[in-house]
Amino acid sequence: MKKIIIKNEQEIMNALMTGRIVEGRLVLVRTNDGQMTIEFKAYNRKPKKRSKDRLVCYLEHGWVKESPERIKVFESLPKRLGGLKMAEALDREIDTVADLLLENRW
Repeated sequence: MKKIIIKNEQEIMNALMTGRIVEGRLVLVRTNDGQMTIEFKAYNRKPKKRSKDRLVCYLEHGWVKESPERIKVFESLPKRLGGLKMAEALDREIDTVADLLLENRW
């Protein structure tokens, strides 16, 4: 093999020098004059862009957020409350969220 052609050589070398992994493929190409060359083509993948969740309201021990596909409820209770008080707090928070859903306040 006489030469290796790398497309976007500067971008690829910069990525490798910073420690990133460059995914791509090696292709054996025959040129017009009959020579064989190896060509590296990096995959041109776009990073996934996800929108941030919108905060609907704060709860006593958590929050309610809305994403494009889901309504997320987060609850974090201290252990010192005990089992019975935790259950009561969870029921109260669930009722609050249910009221929000029924009233469609967001």
